Amino acid sequence: MPGKRSAGLLLYRRTADGGVEVLLAHMGGPLWERRDAAAWSVPKGEYLPPEEARDAARREFEEELGLPPPDGPGVLLGEARQASGKVVTVWAVESDLDPERIVPGTFAMEWPRGSGVTGTFPEIDRVAWFTPHEAHGRLVAGQRVFLERLTERLAGQA
Repeated sequence: MPGKRSAGLLLYRRTADGGVEVLLAHMGGPLWERRDAAAWSVPKGEYLPPEEARDAARREFEEELGLPPPDGPGVLLGEARQASGKVVTVWAVESDLDPERIVPGTFAMEWPRGSGVTGTFPEIDRVAWFTPHEAHGRLVAGQRVFLERLTERLAGQA
């Protein structure tokens, strides 16, 4: 059986000082609520063929943030295998988004573990804009390659 696959959209915007910021999502639920380092992610989610990765990235963006994905050309940042073995594919899209507008999707899980009590938690609990430098330590280690690829692409356009 093939491994799990995920796809996502990494939004970026240009700043007034000529810099760039990226939009990251902080993972929701009780396991992540007090963490900042390596607790942020590209908005993404799993998909199964025959769904196309780009379609899944757009669908998952809307499911996770509760907002339609931005229109406009996407720049394929390629794939990266995560520590779990999952393969993630990401597109960068230049767009702006007000973090206050998100309405995250939810998931259910037993919490505290072993309690028999099921709670409902947001898939992501917040999103924020960061410079690439600020984003690096916050982003899950296996996804940092997408940040590096975006930075290289944008430097090549200068």
